[in-house]
Amino acid sequence: MTRSKLEMHVDTLKVLAQRGPLQKTDIMYQANLNCNILKENLFSLIKQGLVEEIVVGKNSVVYANTNRGSAVVRFFGELDKALPVKEEEGKFLPVSY
Repeated sequence: MTRSKLEMHVDTLKVLAQRGPLQKTDIMYQANLNCNILKENLFSLIKQGLVEEIVVGKNSVVYANTNRGSAVVRFFGELDKALPVKEEEGKFLPVSY
């Protein structure tokens, strides 16, 4: 199953929240994204003020969530708790109580 752009953006933000600041390669492996998709994601997240690019030393750049990016991660975490879903034979069904 492929992920939507939103899911890939949230996955990137979650990785940075848990392990950041990180270089592109580390984000790529942790979020399971290819290089081109990651570059697009980072560009979009930086443009939206969710991620910041930090220059470390002469030639190294790392990426970290901004306060706004961290708030998005918390929001999606709460949303995930409020709307539990279970997978059954490839179909997603609401969890019954």
